[in-house]
Amino acid sequence: MDKKEIRKLVFARRKAASDEQILIGSRAIFDRIRATEDYKKASTVFAYMDYKKEVMTREFIEQCWADGKKVAVPKVHGEIMKFYYIEYFGQLESGYTGILEPITHCPGIVTCADDDEEALFILPGVAFDPQRHRIGYGGGFYDRYQAAHPHHTTMAVAFEFQIMDEVPYEETDICPMYIITESRVID
Repeated sequence: MDKKEIRKLVFARRKAASDEQILIGSRAIFDRIRATEDYKKASTVFAYMDYKKEVMTREFIEQCWADGKKVAVPKVHGEIMKFYYIEYFGQLESGYTGILEPITHCPGIVTCADDDEEALFILPGVAFDPQRHRIGYGGGFYDRYQAAHPHHTTMAVAFEFQIMDEVPYEETDICPMYIITESRVID
């Protein structure tokens, strides 16, 4: 299958999944992450705001705050993506394709986190394979960000139904260090 066919298949699987399956799977994934040494030693976590039945991040972000960690989420600026620290969800507004993003047009609401190269980086994706190849949404934002910021420990999160035997990849694609699903860690 090509990337377009894989995206169509996974989007159909996400749509077919019940809200309860998504919630339970998301909690299991983030319980696995919170048990890792990488999470325990991280002072900052870069996460994403979930959209359309992705692995849900809101409870995880709240838990990061409860665990005393700083949290940053992305905002798209043209062809690039930047991360900004947030302390509560009221610092977000609808942005790129309707995804919640930090409010950056009013000074002082959020600050850029891109200099924090030690953060644990949680990545979304559409599909993955056991070799840790990743198919995103086609914009290349996460690959460009990782190329510019190569020192993060990267963990992609996915439901088991997003793991394929093999996905097409390009030389410019950057594999996450780990893929965390509700039932396993792929490293």
